[in-house]
Amino acid sequence: MTPAALLRQLAQIILALALAPLFAGWIAQCRAWLQNRSAPPLTQPYRMLRKLFAKEVVLADNASPLFRATPYVLFGTMVLAAAIIPSLLTDLPFARVVDAIALIGAFATARVFLSLAAMDIGTAFGTLGARREMMIGFLAEPALLMVFFNAFLLFGSTAFPNLVERYTRHPSLLDPSVLFSAIAFVMVLLAENARIPIDNPATHLELTMVHEAMLLEYSARHLALAEWASSLKLYNYVCIGFALFLPWGIASSTQHGLWVLPVSLAALVCKLLLAGGVLVTIETLSAKLRVFRAPEFLAMAFLLAVLGLLVHLLLGAA
Repeated sequence: MTPAALLRQLAQIILALALAPLFAGWIAQCRAWLQNRSAPPLTQPYRMLRKLFAKEVVLADNASPLFRATPYVLFGTMVLAAAIIPSLLTDLPFARVVDAIALIGAFATARVFLSLAAMDIGTAFGTLGARREMMIGFLAEPALLMVFFNAFLLFGSTAFPNLVERYTRHPSLLDPSVLFSAIAFVMVLLAENARIPIDNPATHLELTMVHEAMLLEYSARHLALAEWASSLKLYNYVCIGFALFLPWGIASSTQHGLWVLPVSLAALVCKLLLAGGVLVTIETLSAKLRVFRAPEFLAMAFLLAVLGLLVHLLLGAA
């Protein structure tokens, strides 16, 4: 690994750490505007993190080492995912050696640790949220895998840099299979990141919470790391969508010069602004589903991903 490659890798990680809370603040602002409410400051997530890091940790008497270690595992896996997904450029050392299937494994690791930590204390709401989270993850991962398989077959690689570089050179960017996969991916994104219609990140009603129910026993720096990891997860999923369906603006390994990074950064910011507006519009126009309707929602995402795969195979055979 050359010093220049290491510098590029560190720059992308630092950028993800900085932009993830800002992206969450932008989503909160858009939601407030659409609901005709006073919008919170764009930097509100940073203020919340600073306040939480300054507080003293309060732990339950029966908290195990797993409960204490989980926030660090969550944050570490999301940072690793941010290092794998090309958001600015494709010439990244980590992205070249780890493929998209390993990325799903990183997300699954975070889910398992969070669910175990939620059940560790023994509270009813933590266990309830953990079981719901495992049910959603069990149904969302196959749909996400089918979306990835469609991209693998379409562009002939399991590595994100190769997917991005081959997508921009693909002769037919409006492939019908890509459209089905994109819709399925958006549905998985909403489910995996505790967004409406599967979950409401702003609710504090115990019987409807999923993600927030698993964080009720955390405080101070542990809660700050968990919330930061949650915003990083949403940022990572959005960047996966950019890499798979909107790769324009991501600098390839053949592009060099001082102008590359500023242009890539400007393109990334514009896409994040657009993605935040689209997500908030979907959430505002949708009603939260009952928990027992979540399998139907994710089954539809899986079927759309399978349909995209079948369309690709049929078009290829034709």
